[in-house]
Amino acid sequence: MNRIEPDPTLLDDAARAGWLYYVAGKTQDQIASELGVSRQRAQRLVSRAMAEGLIHVRLNHRIGACLDLEAALTDRFGQIRVRVSPGLGPGADPVRSIAPAAAAELERFLRMPEPLVIALGTGRGMRGMVDSMTEIDAPQHRLVSLIGNIAPDGSASFFDVVMRIADKVRAPHYPMPVPVISTTAEENAAFHALAPVRRVVELARTADVIFVGVGQMSNDAPLLADGFVSRAELDEMQAAGAAGEVAGWVFDSDGNYLDVGTNIRTGGVRVAQGLPRPAIGVAAGASKVPAIRAALKSYILNGLVTDEPTARLLLT
Repeated sequence: MNRIEPDPTLLDDAARAGWLYYVAGKTQDQIASELGVSRQRAQRLVSRAMAEGLIHVRLNHRIGACLDLEAALTDRFGQIRVRVSPGLGPGADPVRSIAPAAAAELERFLRMPEPLVIALGTGRGMRGMVDSMTEIDAPQHRLVSLIGNIAPDGSASFFDVVMRIADKVRAPHYPMPVPVISTTAEENAAFHALAPVRRVVELARTADVIFVGVGQMSNDAPLLADGFVSRAELDEMQAAGAAGEVAGWVFDSDGNYLDVGTNIRTGGVRVAQGLPRPAIGVAAGASKVPAIRAALKSYILNGLVTDEPTARLLLT
């Protein structure tokens, strides 16, 4: 059955109501009067504006508890920069909490006047970050993907963000034109031998700033859910101690990259340990804690955007 698109007039009214409430600071009674609707309808329109993603809200006040967690994480893991967003409560999607904070972090670099190469991973958190961004003219920068953008069936990877962010930033951008994970190591090597791929790889390796998602390697691993690894391959890597992955590269609980499983066929560029430039993880959720902790203590990541519940778990 075809999905029925929302009535454009309804969305227009919702957007106007959301703007009046969140930006103009009007009460629901005032909105109802201005739009000529009942107070109950005004309330529903404001809610619809948020549900449809017509309004993006960012928290400008830094909550004291979050600041304390940022300081504790910085002290524990020796990080360059940590941002902790307030939690949204039990059962809520943590991406909704961290996406605006991650977007603000990325926008901070995009507003810098000196040219930067910004390398990007993939994942739900990264996609949420891009969706939460405001439009910025930043033609002085270059955006490059760390990971292949071809899914197992030959389609574009659903969570690839370089193309999505380019629409908002209007900067030169360089997708990684290889499979996320090739069928064989020989196929992966053949892709990486191509001159255009070598140029993109070199650009990614010399990036000034890195933003990546962090995936868990438990039975709900994103690599498995998205069809990039088989159940047998996940079992093999779990047996070798797999704890997490960044940009498709799998590491153990000490943050050491494995030399088994899909790591011998992964396309793109591995984030090296101990980089002297920002390598910022965008991730939250209890299931991701072992992966985030391993990436932090091994300095695959030297920065983090997460939420309050995840930060507390990382400190236990």
